Amino acid sequence: MSLDLINIIFGMKVRQARLEAGLTLSELARQTEMSPSYLTEIEKGRKYPRADKIVKMAEALGKGYDDLVSIKLAPSLRYLESTLASSTVRRFPFAEFGLEPADVLGLMTREPDRASALLHAVLEIARRYDLKEEEFLRAALRSYQEIHENYFPELEDAALAFTAEFGPRYGFGEETLISLAALEDVLRREYGYTIDDAALAGTEELRHYRSLLLPGRRPRLFINNRLYARQVKFILAREIGYHYLRIKDRSLTSPPDRVDSFQQLLNDARAAYFGGALLMPRGRVLADLQTFFALPAWEPDRFSALLTAYEVTPEMLLYRFSELIPEFFGIKLHFLRFHHPTGTDDYHLVRHLNMSQLLVPSGIGLFEHHCRRWLSIRLLPEAATRGAPADPLPIGVQVSEFLETQEQFLCLGFGRRMVLSPNVASSVIIGFRVDAELRETIRFLNDPNIPHDIIHETCERCPLTPDQCQVRAAPPALLEARRAQMARKLALSQLQSRHSEAD
Repeated sequence: MSLDLINIIFGMKVRQARLEAGLTLSELARQTEMSPSYLTEIEKGRKYPRADKIVKMAEALGKGYDDLVSIKLAPSLRYLESTLASSTVRRFPFAEFGLEPADVLGLMTREPDRASALLHAVLEIARRYDLKEEEFLRAALRSYQEIHENYFPELEDAALAFTAEFGPRYGFGEETLISLAALEDVLRREYGYTIDDAALAGTEELRHYRSLLLPGRRPRLFINNRLYARQVKFILAREIGYHYLRIKDRSLTSPPDRVDSFQQLLNDARAAYFGGALLMPRGRVLADLQTFFALPAWEPDRFSALLTAYEVTPEMLLYRFSELIPEFFGIKLHFLRFHHPTGTDDYHLVRHLNMSQLLVPSGIGLFEHHCRRWLSIRLLPEAATRGAPADPLPIGVQVSEFLETQEQFLCLGFGRRMVLSPNVASSVIIGFRVDAELRETIRFLNDPNIPHDIIHETCERCPLTPDQCQVRAAPPALLEARRAQMARKLALSQLQSRHSEAD
């Protein structure tokens, strides 16, 4: 057992004993001649006191010395010990949320038996559905971003500071967007990079990488030459972000081969945020959004023109919107990215943010079928037919209304083929909850030509009949099971009522 785990267990036992004794930290501090701050450090598992101090604590708490220092927990808490020892819990980024493992567990000390069972159940469910540690860390990152509404002013300021420092030298600014050549020049001249765009695509085992960095005194950045110029711009801008933000703990490949820590994930996200802010300056994007939202009718060409104006991909554009719209327009939104291997009936949600905290498509891991009426899904078959770079991208708009809650969302998005996986179609959308304020902000929402569709979560949960929904992909198995359960419950209640009357 590791030393920090011993400290946490000891701190938990002290805290639980103190609460059972009805003592405040100040009262225990007086009786043991220790400071309240030192006792706090002990309870949080940060400090382990000397033997003489433990003797005083045991006396004050009415516990035996051996009982207090024993690393053995009660049988009912055996799962808590194994949970604390798990790599997933131990590597979870509590600090980023202002917490520590002991803080979280301390909230549960009043009912430790239930806490132990709950934590064990969570990890057991994760194992059952093959949820790996990386997925937990990515979920933590999403939560972190959603808590901050995906807006980080310090990164916005860093992008502006970089532009002010290097823009005059390399010919870019808030109004003159940075070019691919300027990005390459910055990396070569300012940071000593060598850029290689041949090796990855020329090596079969490396063809799936977008980029790969060999660090050193003269870093060598390998970029897949099958990527579009707009994708290369983002890779270069993100690479500048790593340097300008002085980030060391980072992924060296894109996509990452592995995730070693939450800090690595967070640092990668910070560099990517900086890159997006550099390519799409805040002031200019906000002005373009204001103009776009003021359109009296939906104009897909005006939406598509924003891709051309910034020379970015659909995901880069919409994700940048997700960073700015909640902060500056007060609109909560969700962002979704789906993948669809062509020739299959598989649809995978690969990236999402949900700042509205309302029911939206989510990463359901139970092999259910996402509703085929969602704009995200409907864009994919058309995207699968667009192969050439010159082909116009499928563009979609939809007012989605959830069948059961009647919540409505205005959804906008694009579809396209994946460059390095041409047999995979991709869609990205942003969705805004419809209310009176949104109708005032986004004027084209009142366009009667925008399609309005009733949607649900998954086919397995949807009550619509095949006649009502011609795109159903699976029978409503979970709905029928729930109805059967309710029928059994009603029958049982009626049986009990009849026998009570007879008695």
